[in-house]
Formats: sequence, structure tokens, C-alpha cells
Amino acid sequence: MAGWIISIVGAESTGKSTLALALCEALNAGSPSRPRCAHVDEALRNFCLRNGRTPTRDEQTEIAAEQSRRIATAAQCHEVVIADTSALMTAVYSDYVFGDTSLYEAALATQAGYTLTLLTALDLPWQPDGLQRDGAHVRQPVDTLIRRALQHAGLGWSVVAGQGAARLANATSAVDRVLTARSDRPRSADAGNGADDNDNCNDDGQSGWRHVCTRCGDGSCERRLLALNRRPRGA
Repeated sequence: MAGWIISIVGAESTGKSTLALALCEALNAGSPSRPRCAHVDEALRNFCLRNGRTPTRDEQTEIAAEQSRRIATAAQCHEVVIADTSALMTAVYSDYVFGDTSLYEAALATQAGYTLTLLTALDLPWQPDGLQRDGAHVRQPVDTLIRRALQHAGLGWSVVAGQGAARLANATSAVDRVLTARSDRPRSADAGNGADDNDNCNDDGQSGWRHVCTRCGDGSCERRLLALNRRPRGA
């Protein structure tokens, strides 16, 4: 039976790759009662390293498909898979860079089958990373496109914020909450991704947006948390 899949998505330089590795290590090093997990890296990164360039518009479809294949393959032989990005991110960047929205349908259909979507917050400083970084100015529009796509598809997500160990702790808490809630029922009974319906909430009355804060489930909590992080010290 295919394993549970934790998909980490987010704008560039929001710590997806670091979080994916650390989260997998933390889960494997934790309680023996936790299911063992595997890490799936980013197909786009491999493409850029292999070719010395970013992909063209026509190459985006295969990169998205390759990302989904890697995740599906890992899920066939592991209890839990931590995926450093998903086909949804390829669809988002195809939209942002090329104005091509054709990849959303397949990407969101695949995303709907994942156990949990973690969205990395924009509270980390932007850092360069070779061909894969366009600049700090792209983070907010990309974050908006991710949220819009998930909302349109009626998919839930949990935002992961915080610095250093706090970010990992928040992600681990979100994963543990979902895996614990689902461990006693057949995986085929899981509907959609994100946390259980009782943990979901509509934010500002927007139907379809099921946002789950990693701390409390309050849809407005993320904005309060980020506002506090932006305040000057001592304020």
C-alpha cells in the first residue's frame, strides 16, 4: 500500500529543501512508533545542475511529471515520504514565468492525493542559490499563486513559519498531528489533503480555503505571527 506523502511547497528561498531534509531526519530519529520516512529531492534542481540552465516552457511538463513520478515511486516502498516540492510548484512557475496555466490541472489532481501540504512562510531572508533564484521580489507573487491554486482546488494546507529549530518544530508538529489522526483508519478513506476537517477553518469567510496553522488552526493566526516577526525588537 502506498505511503503517506508530505509535500513541501513555497516560494524560493523559504527553506523548502532544508526543511524537507531536516523533517525526514527528525521523523526517522524520533519515537520507534513513528513510521519510517524517505526524502524525495527536487527534479528542477537536478535539471539545472545537469544542463547548466533553467528549463524552457516546453520542458516544464516533463519536469512536473518527473517530480510526481519520484514521489509516487518512493511512496510505494516507504511508510512516509517527505517531498521537497511537487508538480504544483512547476505549474506555478510556468504560470509566473511563461504565462502558461496548462500544468495546473494535472498538478492539483496529484496534489489532492497527498496526505499533507506544508507551505513555507516568507519570514526567512532571501538568499541567492545559483540558477534557481530570481530575486526576493518574486516571492510574494509566487506565494499568492500557490495559495490561489490550492484554494481554487479546495485543498487544505498548513503554513510553516519560524526561525531555525522553531520552523522544524512547527513542521514536525503539523506532520505528527495529521499522521496520528490518520493512523487508526484505512488510508483509502483519506479525503483530500491537509488536516482533518475538524481542524480546518475558513479564513475571512472565503469558502474553499481550508488553512491550518501549525500552532492553533486559527486561519488569521499566520498573519498575526508574521506581523509580530516583522516588529522591531523591543516593540
